[in-house]
Amino acid sequence: MPKDRLSDTDYEALANLRYTLRRFMDFSSSAAHAEGLPAQQHQALLAIRGYRSEEAMTVGKLAERLMIAPHSATELVGRLVAAGYVMRQVDPVDRRRQMLTLSDKAGAVLEQLSAIHLTEIREMAPRLIDILKTLERERVADE
Repeated sequence: MPKDRLSDTDYEALANLRYTLRRFMDFSSSAAHAEGLPAQQHQALLAIRGYRSEEAMTVGKLAERLMIAPHSATELVGRLVAAGYVMRQVDPVDRRRQMLTLSDKAGAVLEQLSAIHLTEIREMAPRLIDILKTLERERVADE
């Protein structure tokens, strides 16, 4: 049965986790801006590139992956198309949907950004693992 109150260790671990994640998000945003991309456009490119499914990436699926409204995803895709990062194709199975693919330009920028993100994540990993282990130890101690 879980305890009624959180410990100081719980609060410290939660605060450290949030701080570490915010630092990563700040790093990510700065890196994207340095490449001329707003953070949300970088996230969209990564979502499109990283999507692995039998079905193609669509505006609706992108909205879901980015947790934004479909109309916001449509506007975002419009900006990415205008900038030459994304191409839209009518889905031959369902002509109401548009399939999204990355351009070579997007692939090059995304590869560079992803490489520096992986380096940053690998540097942060020990801190994140320690925080998560602390939270897990507290959970196990409460059982």
